[in-house]
Amino acid sequence: MKTLVVYLMAMPETPELARAAVEAGANIVEIGFPFSDPLADGPTIRRAGERALAAGMRTAQCLEVLAQTRAQVDVPLIPMTYSSIFDAYGWDSLEQDARSAGATSFIVADLPSDVRPELRRVQLVAPTSTDARLRIAADATDGWLYLVTVTGTTGARADLAPTLAPLAARARTATAAPLYAGFGISTGEHARAAAELVDGVVVGSRAVEAAESGASELARVVAALRAGLDAAV
Repeated sequence: MKTLVVYLMAMPETPELARAAVEAGANIVEIGFPFSDPLADGPTIRRAGERALAAGMRTAQCLEVLAQTRAQVDVPLIPMTYSSIFDAYGWDSLEQDARSAGATSFIVADLPSDVRPELRRVQLVAPTSTDARLRIAADATDGWLYLVTVTGTTGARADLAPTLAPLAARARTATAAPLYAGFGISTGEHARAAAELVDGVVVGSRAVEAAESGASELARVVAALRAGLDAAV
């Protein structure tokens, strides 16, 4: 079965949303810890982060949401954030507190693969990654390798990026770890097409957009993505 990773921004309602996503077919949930300058994020996730910060979601509150989500679901939970959040909280302290709250791994979007190697995390590679950098990321990644399908920020797009196929082919030669593709995947058809090339997909902006309308709408979107993945198997 192909893997469906769903991203949700940390908010008080996130545990309920995560449960709805998992019940609809999500296998992994990323939880965004908001940051004021999220360089990798497009407008949908950027606005969600701004709303979270305005609602008082700081790192301590995000850890509480993480723990509450862990009480609701029994799938891997992966906080996704930026290195400045770790700098401010303390690298060892945040890793320990997040794992105690239920984190399975981490994604630190702006942290190069060979920096802070002691923090086991999911590594990201992009179409612009050289073969050497791709191998470094593949060797260091925790569980799976995140393929960024585009040279740009997150956000729903009309079509699956043509850069995914050559990136996936290069990644296959570098690692036996599962490959999950993200950035721009927003429909069941995108998921089906991507699943012909990789082992799973990561859906961020479309999931965040659906979550704004509540658990039922999120579940509907996740179910459509699940159906697209299953159609490719």
